[in-house]
Amino acid sequence: MSSVLQDGLQEPRAMPHRAPLLKVAGLSAGYGEMPVLHDIALEIYPAEMVALVGSNGAGKTTLLRALSRMLSCNGSIQLNGHELVSMTPDQVFALGLVQVPEGRQLFDRMSVQDNLLMGSYKRRDKAELMRDLERMYTLFPRLAERRKQLAGNMSGGEQQMCAMARALMAKPVLMMIDEMSLGLAPVVVDQLMEILAAIQQDGVTVLLVEQDVQLALSGADRGYVMETGRIVHEGLAKVLIDDPAVQRAYLGV
Repeated sequence: MSSVLQDGLQEPRAMPHRAPLLKVAGLSAGYGEMPVLHDIALEIYPAEMVALVGSNGAGKTTLLRALSRMLSCNGSIQLNGHELVSMTPDQVFALGLVQVPEGRQLFDRMSVQDNLLMGSYKRRDKAELMRDLERMYTLFPRLAERRKQLAGNMSGGEQQMCAMARALMAKPVLMMIDEMSLGLAPVVVDQLMEILAAIQQDGVTVLLVEQDVQLALSGADRGYVMETGRIVHEGLAKVLIDDPAVQRAYLGV
């Protein structure tokens, strides 16, 4: 599916000359007898930041649960050519699909550093692991200051930084972030977006799932808009953010 521009032409898919890192086709899922996702198709290319936006209840978190294999589904999910639908969450995690969940879900009674190390629990490359830990403290200086502090005693913004750093310690090929900005002050969100840009420069591919459409599309390369479990718009983020239909529905224009 491609976005239709104001002159009636279609926006071509981004980077057709490269194979997608993640390719989803015909994906349907739900809870019991209640269908939620309907024929989802999307592609994410290496080192992209892709925004998945939509209002509360659109199905964004359900899609992440299906991609992470925490929810059964029908269709196809391919990561680097590996079909994920029949895999367990542990197997998908081992392939580098890592999620930062909504609400952070830190180990509150553990230190910041121990939380970060929990992200790397399956790694055996100890020397590189310690280099990555120091890299996290460079990316997130506030965490370096609080490395011995209990994670549950930090501010919401610091906890979000810790959750993102924990995910990065798993060496993801694709990091999915669910509602990063929820409950955070704008200045903190701006800092986190700058960190995401740095992560992308390091070669990590990011899927940013947000209700804040303006925020997500402003920082992304491409975007997908969900409504009632379906993808209803897709294209370059700079095109979507100026699309009259998206502006009317989500940006109050």
